Amino acid sequence: MKDDERPAATRRSSPPPPREGRRKRRHRGKPPGPFGPSFWRSPIRGPWLTSVLGLILLAGVSVVFVTGLLSYAAYNPGLSRINDQTHGKGLLGFYLFSWPTHPVWLYRLNQGLHVTLGLVLIPVLLAKLWSVLPKLFEWPPLRSPAHALERLSLLLLVGGAGFEFATGILNIQQWYKFPGSFYTLHFYGAWVFVAGLVVHTGLKGRTVIRALRSRGLVRELRTDTAHTEPEPPGSSDLVSPVPGAPTISRRGALAFAGAGSLLLLATSAGQSLGGPLRRTALLAPHGQDLADGPNGFQINQTAAEVGIRAEQTGASWRLTLGDAGPGGPAPVRLSRADLLAMEQHTAHLPIACVEGWSTDNQAWTGVRLRDLARLAGISDPASVLVDSLEAGGAFRHAVLSAGQLIDPDSLLALRVNGADLSLDHGYPARVIVPANPGVHNTKWVASLTFARRA
Repeated sequence: MKDDERPAATRRSSPPPPREGRRKRRHRGKPPGPFGPSFWRSPIRGPWLTSVLGLILLAGVSVVFVTGLLSYAAYNPGLSRINDQTHGKGLLGFYLFSWPTHPVWLYRLNQGLHVTLGLVLIPVLLAKLWSVLPKLFEWPPLRSPAHALERLSLLLLVGGAGFEFATGILNIQQWYKFPGSFYTLHFYGAWVFVAGLVVHTGLKGRTVIRALRSRGLVRELRTDTAHTEPEPPGSSDLVSPVPGAPTISRRGALAFAGAGSLLLLATSAGQSLGGPLRRTALLAPHGQDLADGPNGFQINQTAAEVGIRAEQTGASWRLTLGDAGPGGPAPVRLSRADLLAMEQHTAHLPIACVEGWSTDNQAWTGVRLRDLARLAGISDPASVLVDSLEAGGAFRHAVLSAGQLIDPDSLLALRVNGADLSLDHGYPARVIVPANPGVHNTKWVASLTFARRA
């Protein structure tokens, strides 16, 4: 008797369609190409590899974010609108504090770590983006409110990461092709990226834990390409329904990203570490010494590049010491010879810039800033406005805090390493302050205007 002739009670039910058939029906109607799950065939792509790369990025990006916030605080933006490159930051500046002057290598360490680690994470970021590439082509794009929130966090995460890394790299190379201030864009971009990261981490936290528990790290690091198998089908949308033969193991993918990070570390860290390693900083625009001699160390801009003319720094140059308050004493004007006749002090300090490069300690000699404040008639200054001979540029002037001003190693430097400053290093006089961002160690100083405490 045929099945369809038997009584309903004894008729065999048709077996359920195979899982592959159900999956094909579920994805029926999707556009061809990358929007279809069968387009992505890598057998190593899955929640485990994505989770491992994500944890590495989470740890590294957290350090980069914190050091970035500290770098911004080092400019003392709360002290003056002149220093503040991100007007209207509002609550985002809740953490700001007066940047200390010691240890003298503080800003050098912070900015070197920020820039170097940011560069080192680029291969890991690219590997992470590769691992989640199918998620960017999900169809339909929005399936539910929860899925919409996940997609939004992914947009903020990927877009924010790309923006932050891109603007950071351009700044390191001093290629300022921005629609606004780098500091403003990078600062707000960091908060957008971190907001996306926090939301995405919250949404994916359980998935990451479950994925990491599904297979051991040591086992995966011992598995070669020939023995590499895809993760269980259906465990994640990242797992291909039709995986191809492996061409690289998960161990190999992690090693490939790690090798890229080590290469970037080797070719960039020297600009911050100094010493013999400075010549290994092949990717750093300021990785090499400019010349021999006492003035043979890095600079950002030459005198010619900022329009400083020889007659501005010649015998007619005078330093003006002023009082910012009304009714104060008359300004004091000093020649370079007058400054050299005053008590001289020597401090061994580095220069460290936001781009990540720094010098070794140089022996700076000049007049203490606090002595110049007293000469201007102010014994207890609250701050000082430093103006340069530069005609333009965002950092032609800066405001230094009281703590920076009264530090015994804060100088109006006239000489370096036993020789007069070169024109490119700020002759006839420049400011040098411990642990201060390089751009606030103003060169070609024209005036110092001191503010009294209220």
